[in-house]
Amino acid sequence: MTDGTGTESSALPSAGESEVTAPTIFKMTSYRWRICALLFFANTINYMDRQVLSFLAPLLQTKIGWNEAQYGYIVVAFQGAYALGLLVMGGVIDRIGVRLGYALAIGVWSLSSMSHALARTALSFGISRFFLGLGESGNFPAAIKTVAEWFPKKERALATGIFNSGTSVGAILVPITVPWLTGHFGWQAAFLFTGGFSALWLILWWFVYKSPEEEPKVSATELRHIRSDPPTSAAKVPWLRLLGYRQTWAILIGKGLTDPVWWFLLFWLPKYFASSFHLQLTGLALPIIAIYVSATVGSVFGGWLPAQGIRMGLGVKNARRFAMLCCALAITPFMLVGQIHNLWTIVAVISLAAAAHQGWSANIFTLVSDIFPRPAIASVTGIGGFGGAIGGMLAAWIVGLVLQRFSSYTAIFFVAGTAYLTAWLIIQFLTRKPELNFSIPSV
Repeated sequence: MTDGTGTESSALPSAGESEVTAPTIFKMTSYRWRICALLFFANTINYMDRQVLSFLAPLLQTKIGWNEAQYGYIVVAFQGAYALGLLVMGGVIDRIGVRLGYALAIGVWSLSSMSHALARTALSFGISRFFLGLGESGNFPAAIKTVAEWFPKKERALATGIFNSGTSVGAILVPITVPWLTGHFGWQAAFLFTGGFSALWLILWWFVYKSPEEEPKVSATELRHIRSDPPTSAAKVPWLRLLGYRQTWAILIGKGLTDPVWWFLLFWLPKYFASSFHLQLTGLALPIIAIYVSATVGSVFGGWLPAQGIRMGLGVKNARRFAMLCCALAITPFMLVGQIHNLWTIVAVISLAAAAHQGWSANIFTLVSDIFPRPAIASVTGIGGFGGAIGGMLAAWIVGLVLQRFSSYTAIFFVAGTAYLTAWLIIQFLTRKPELNFSIPSV
């Protein structure tokens, strides 16, 4: 309700109505941030499940007996399934909704994570990784769509940055918990521990999540805030049609060039430190924790940065792209890692790159909801994730072969350091027309 000046005023309660009802209606609640917290914990668990194998890889390489190329194939199995799943899961989540879609995804990845405890060969690890990739492919399409349902555009980058920081927190928790679990209960316990957390989150999500309109704890004022953006098309859009838009290709190519760098850090960083500096399982913890603490800060800072640009009058488009450019430039020193021989100097450079990647990731995810209407967001996120996973799969295959033949990371670091500026330029070119002119025909 508004008064004559257009400002909101509270109404007196009607007869028989509690005196606290009217103020509650107009109070600006913040329930949307509880939903963001749920997404944060989902991503924390997601990356714990994903990271356990890479952290245990030096130990398992000795126990199981795989070589560098076989480890590369295990990584490829995960990423191939992840790519295929993303191509499908985005559209599925757009059709069945995030509540059921997220529940299905995390159910599959929880069981797959725990199945690693039964693996005894490179092949059986590859099978477990394949199904883990299928389950985890639903995570980001569901999370990005949830943010679009619960936050207006001006808050989405920050919300995305917060929940995306959970990926780094998960990567931090692994070196804290896995050595202790492995030392006391064996390496199998590490997979059972993280997979069990996934199952607990699934139960919480199923009983807690509702849409903003259905959640009684959301006040009318907060609901108006959530729905404050101009309305967009409500038509369902087949993902094949989305491929006809160059904005879709901007997301796909941008993710395809930059996600492989993050995959490389996740799957090879412990092996790099172990081989280059002869660090054992417990000695890996401090460098890994330092890098992912930086990544956590970078994710939140990257989500915060565009909001400051918007406040300064840059507009959503320019603020988003400026933030992405800052992140791309911060990653370029990554090219020099192969020429540095001091452990903590390398940790500092990789920490900056990891922080900048997470800032970049928060903004490229939010770019989807800047450009596309809500019914297409999970589909486009899935298509972009497919590009990232295919890029990561090719990178894993190449990295495994390069290390098997040359035993050197120098060229790998150099190529990784150039990827983000290249991606930024391509995104600029493919999204140069104003997004207000973008429309999706009804089907």
